Amino acid sequence: MSSMTSPFKIAFIGVDNPHGAGWRDLLANIQSEAQLSALVPHFDGSIASLEEKYSDLPRYESVSELIAHEQFDAAIVAVSNRHSAAVIEELAVSGKHILAEKPVAGRTEDALRIKKAVDAAGVAFQTGYMWRYDDCANRLKRMIAEDRFGRLISVEAVYATSDVNRRGPAHYLFDANESYAGFFSWLACHHIDLLQYISGQDITSVTSRVGNFTDSEVEVEDGGTAILDLDSGAIATLIGGYWIPRWSGEVRWTIRGSKRWVHWDPTKPETSGSLEIHGPQPQWYAMEEVYDSPVDSTPGYGRGPGVALLKDWLAMMRGEVEACRNTTASMLATVRIVDTILLASAEGRRIDL
Repeated sequence: MSSMTSPFKIAFIGVDNPHGAGWRDLLANIQSEAQLSALVPHFDGSIASLEEKYSDLPRYESVSELIAHEQFDAAIVAVSNRHSAAVIEELAVSGKHILAEKPVAGRTEDALRIKKAVDAAGVAFQTGYMWRYDDCANRLKRMIAEDRFGRLISVEAVYATSDVNRRGPAHYLFDANESYAGFFSWLACHHIDLLQYISGQDITSVTSRVGNFTDSEVEVEDGGTAILDLDSGAIATLIGGYWIPRWSGEVRWTIRGSKRWVHWDPTKPETSGSLEIHGPQPQWYAMEEVYDSPVDSTPGYGRGPGVALLKDWLAMMRGEVEACRNTTASMLATVRIVDTILLASAEGRRIDL
């Protein structure tokens, strides 16, 4: 294992994951603290996206071979949902710290296996839910915690992105055997996780309609809508899918309370996100404000929030914090909600949790 002063040795499992290169670029921001030391390609051994600077690193065909032959401290796991539980269990039992690309697991039974293995091993665990480190997301969280919204009424989230044809219907993300689910597992999971984080509340019931709304023929859902009830009685709606016929994305939130309402545009040009805040009008002067988060030019997947996520993980590895902002419990909660959204739609009923 690395000493407290030398960089942690990090193995990367799943070279050609869609975000694999982004994660590796992100690690380059913290080379004095953590460095890639070995690779397990996964994805049928494909290394098409492997950067030349990493081409001489030791490569192993399996996690078992990696553990048997390589000295390393931790692993970034970026494999398909079908393999994630087995890979993470094997690493945890070997005492390796784990950063797992979202959604970490594709179904509740696998998320439970992962939680049990990681918790028993006591290793540092982090997931790829970077929005928990976003400036605007944390300002919204603080607004709710400080009761600046008054009584929380509703959260409306939209997440539409490039259609199935951008990657092609044969991509593993649309393969039910590899991924188990589609849009809600791979992308809507971000907003389901973030809803619980920002609100500080659990989701108590689910109503949904998911399916295939475009002309692409795939085995998993390409999108849909979910109505999610929160502890406080507030209601959240999420709509989105692989619905845009180009490489593009449309993301926005509106949070409404009895005392203020806020529109969040995470993609506003020349910012790292923008909050349009509408507040009370006690007399003739209304509270109106726009907060633009400063531009973030950090290279790599997720930019500044991605680096903050990595540093949180390293802090837990050093014993400086007890847990990362993402935990096995928060991971399990989100996977369970995704499963419940699919089930509620299939059965045409509201499901209480």
